[in-house]
Amino acid sequence: MFLVLPVALIVLVSFWRFSGFTMEPGFVLDHYRDLFRPSTLNLYINTLRIAGITWLITAIIGFTLAYHLTFDLNKPATVTIKFMILTIPFFTSAVIRTVAWVPVLGRNGLVNSSLISLGLIEEPLNFLLYSEFAVILAYVHAMTGIMMAPIFNTMNRIDRSLIEAARDAGANGWQVLRHVVLPLSMPGIAIGSIFVLTLVVGDVATVRLLGGGQLGTVSVAITNQSSLLQFPIACANAVALLAIVLVCIAVILRFVNIRREL
Repeated sequence: MFLVLPVALIVLVSFWRFSGFTMEPGFVLDHYRDLFRPSTLNLYINTLRIAGITWLITAIIGFTLAYHLTFDLNKPATVTIKFMILTIPFFTSAVIRTVAWVPVLGRNGLVNSSLISLGLIEEPLNFLLYSEFAVILAYVHAMTGIMMAPIFNTMNRIDRSLIEAARDAGANGWQVLRHVVLPLSMPGIAIGSIFVLTLVVGDVATVRLLGGGQLGTVSVAITNQSSLLQFPIACANAVALLAIVLVCIAVILRFVNIRREL
């Protein structure tokens, strides 16, 4: 009731007529046709590009951290302490974590001040804040732990005898990583990818706080349309975004079996 009914209502309202000021029940496809306008397509391209870059960076960092915690540390207490350190950002709200980047990346912030004092730059770097770079940086900061946790859980289940067998067969460290550890870690990577993808494409606060109004995503557009009472248009965008996310998840599940991790 709390999942199917709201989605069904969103789909239903997306077909309603909207004159710009009023809406009434009906069945029109105008809002879906508007999705193919260049300006709207650019919003979807920006959203998917940001999500893709965030996913790639968090996957690399998350896999590296999970590997370090699993195979480089011998004492369970050390693993626990380091894992807890990596979860410290989640002790505060997402909004506070996002706002905290403003004094770090601003024109007179920590990064620019440090670079100027070291003589590496003469003027503050403007791209650090209120840009796509700032948004992606905040996403990586927030999502790396979410990506790492399921990978770490999956790596811990790898039978160490498989690694020993590979080494006995003459495999070097890179070959063990590529042919044993990475394939067996794919379910964790898939779960983390789903979390990161859904959280990034649905986020609004980070883009608004660090994008400076110069960066647009589909979620921000939906929020703006809802605030202007343009509910049929917002619902059409929500349905399209949901469809894209479901397709991405379906592709992930097509190649990776995550049932054994659930």
